Amino acid sequence: MAISFNSVPSNLRIPFVAAEFDASRAQQGPAVLTYRGLILGQKTSAGTATANTLHKVTSADQVATLAGRGSQLHRMAKKWFANNKSTEVYVGVLEDAGAGVAASGTLTVTGPATASGTLSIYIAGELVQVPVASGDAASAIATAIKDAITAATELPVTAAVNSAVVTVTARNKGANGNDIDIRLNYQDGEATPAGVAVAIVAMASGSTPPTLTTMLAAMGDTWFNVLAHPYTDATSLSAIEAELASRFGPMRMIDGVAFTGSKGSASTLGTMGDTRNSQHSCIVAQAGESPLTPPCEFAAAVAAVVSYYGAADPARPFQTLEVADVRAPAEADLFTNTERNLLLFDGIATTRVGAGGVVQLERLITTYKTNAAGSTDTAYLDVTTMLTLMYARYSFRARMAAKYPRSKVANDGTRFGAGQAVVTPKIIKAEAVAWFRDLEELGLFENFDQFKRDLVVERNAQDPNRLDVLLPPDLINQLIVTAVQIQFRQ
Repeated sequence: MAISFNSVPSNLRIPFVAAEFDASRAQQGPAVLTYRGLILGQKTSAGTATANTLHKVTSADQVATLAGRGSQLHRMAKKWFANNKSTEVYVGVLEDAGAGVAASGTLTVTGPATASGTLSIYIAGELVQVPVASGDAASAIATAIKDAITAATELPVTAAVNSAVVTVTARNKGANGNDIDIRLNYQDGEATPAGVAVAIVAMASGSTPPTLTTMLAAMGDTWFNVLAHPYTDATSLSAIEAELASRFGPMRMIDGVAFTGSKGSASTLGTMGDTRNSQHSCIVAQAGESPLTPPCEFAAAVAAVVSYYGAADPARPFQTLEVADVRAPAEADLFTNTERNLLLFDGIATTRVGAGGVVQLERLITTYKTNAAGSTDTAYLDVTTMLTLMYARYSFRARMAAKYPRSKVANDGTRFGAGQAVVTPKIIKAEAVAWFRDLEELGLFENFDQFKRDLVVERNAQDPNRLDVLLPPDLINQLIVTAVQIQFRQ
């Protein structure tokens, strides 16, 4: 038997025992794909990080230093770590566009108070409590509101006061600031003190996101499986989709899925979803059209949940999983079952509110709806499909690289020694069958007979140093709908 040694030379004459190690068969079972996440977001001037740089982080406090406390990126990181402290994660630090405009809104107070109490103001879903004493004038209450907002250094806004009017301004420029919710008395039992009224003008006029070209280039060939970002404008989405499409291709194979969030009526969200068509992008709607938690922060929370559970099992549906540290929309604002179902046909992923006000994932889909011919296509509908394909390709590549790193190739029937580092189409075909069985056992594939029947491994007709492999796995499906007919008798 002519064994193919990797390091032991063939020209030894001195008495010697040379023993080498071969790790090509060391790993038993399928490869483990360890996820890496990326959060893209904007910094404030207080952040120490240089714009368009990547930083590995292990806590939201680190991001507060890099991007500024209360910045968009810091707040997105807070939501990530509230949902996932296990996955390796980086932040991509962006700065505001020079031509950007920060959103602003106002709270106009009238008074005086005729009874003592507490103003319960919610900004981006976070409670700001302002004590009010009987007899307090409107201007005094407004000043107290401004001081309370200023003291809450992790809010996404700053505050200024002029007489009885408090103006709040987003810390970061761009349209995302328009999504910062401001409201009073969200929880049961909260009430405005007698004699006091607060008129709120919603956040508006924020515009112009940063350009992503330099940031996407800075990502290089680092593999990020799950990305969270705050942008829903066509330019930003197209740039991210194009980058991920390139990463998905066979020459890079560092594919990932990007998550962002959006708010609005079912009609508004559906219209936006209809403008996108990418298997690499997931736009998540909250359970109602007026969410308290800003969509960019909600997207980071969802991406964190996907990273945690997707790494454990990429094919298992995400429905019912809790999204932590986010506020449920008010009950009157919730989407109906019909509205959420329509959104899923428009390429918008959905969430719902469970018992006790717990926000849950419902169905995570991509914006992919039609193929290149313009025909309706569900091939890449679910995020689980993308994650399963990501793992399947990685595991097969890892298997081949580990077992056959320096192999020779020969035709079937060649009579080479059993210890030779030679592969034939039949050997690789057997390896593919074993790979299928491993992933079948993991609950990722089904229909073995079809796979074995349709599997093709052959020598390339033009390049004798190349094997061409057609892998036809049937991806396992998810239990999404259970249809029952109760045919009763009397």
